[in-house]
Amino acid sequence: MTAKHSAKTREFIIEGTTQSGQRFRPSDWAERLCGVMSQFRPEGSGGRNVHLQYSPYVRPMLLAGVKCVVVDERLRDLEPRAWEFVRSFATDNDLVTIDACIISDE
Repeated sequence: MTAKHSAKTREFIIEGTTQSGQRFRPSDWAERLCGVMSQFRPEGSGGRNVHLQYSPYVRPMLLAGVKCVVVDERLRDLEPRAWEFVRSFATDNDLVTIDACIISDE
């Protein structure tokens, strides 16, 4: 599987907000989740400091002042159990999720 995005790479965003509108705690939840998922990456990527990098498939982001985690659909092909883990994390914690896609500038 290539590390490049296709013309319309599918992603979903896990917001640090519950369905009832409460901010999700602990405050470092996004960094913890992305840290656990950092081992899942394209073959041959990484390099010398790979242990210090988040996976390109599961990365933290701040959107409108809310901590979020962006999950790339390619994770499902790379490791289906990891994909299910992040989906279940969002469901089990009653977090808001948003489907999205990246549209290339090319």
